[in-house]
Amino acid sequence: MATRPTSAQGADDFEHALSALHAASVRPEVRLTEVPAPTRIAPHAVAMTGDVLDANGEDELATGRFVLLHDPSEPEPWGGPWRVVTYARAELEPEVATDPVLGEVGWSWLVDALEERGVELVAEAGTVTRVVSESYGDLEDRSVSVEMEIRASWSPQDAQVGEHLEAWVDLLCTIGGLPPLPDGVVALPGRRR
Repeated sequence: MATRPTSAQGADDFEHALSALHAASVRPEVRLTEVPAPTRIAPHAVAMTGDVLDANGEDELATGRFVLLHDPSEPEPWGGPWRVVTYARAELEPEVATDPVLGEVGWSWLVDALEERGVELVAEAGTVTRVVSESYGDLEDRSVSVEMEIRASWSPQDAQVGEHLEAWVDLLCTIGGLPPLPDGVVALPGRRR
C-alpha cells in the first residue's frame, strides 16, 4: 500500500522509515490498518488508519489517519524530506461544546503527545474543529452530539518515525477518553491488518 521510491538513497531511507512504523508499539485498544497512500503529494508515501476501540473491542472511541510523506527534494515548506499529515476524530460529551478553550486543549494534547515521545520536528501546523449536531422534527429525540477533529502536520527531522506514529496514537487514545498508561507500563504491539 505504500508507494515505493525509485532512487537508491530514497529507497533506503523510505524502507528504514517503513520498518520504524511497523515496529511502533501501540496500546492493545488500537487497531492500525495500512491503507492506500496519496500518490500526488510526494514521490513516496505510506498511510495508516487508526481506530481506538472500547474494552470489548466493539465500540469505536476515536478514529483517524496517519500519512507519512517522503520527498528527497525537501520541499521548502516542509523544512526537510519528511512530512507527517494526520487527523484524529472522536465524539465528546455535549457539555464541552461551548467550552471556549476546547480548541486550545485539543492542540495541547497533540503537542504534549509529541513532547512526551521526545520527537524532533519542525513546521508544525494544524486546526482543531468542533462540530455540534442538534436534531429537529422527526429526529428531535436524538441527543446533541459533539465531535472534535484535530488535523495536524509536521516534519520529522529523521527517518525514526515510529515515535511520531506512537505520539499520534497517544493523541487518538486521549481524545477517545482512554486514561494514560501508568509509568513503567509498556504498550504491547497493537492489532494490525
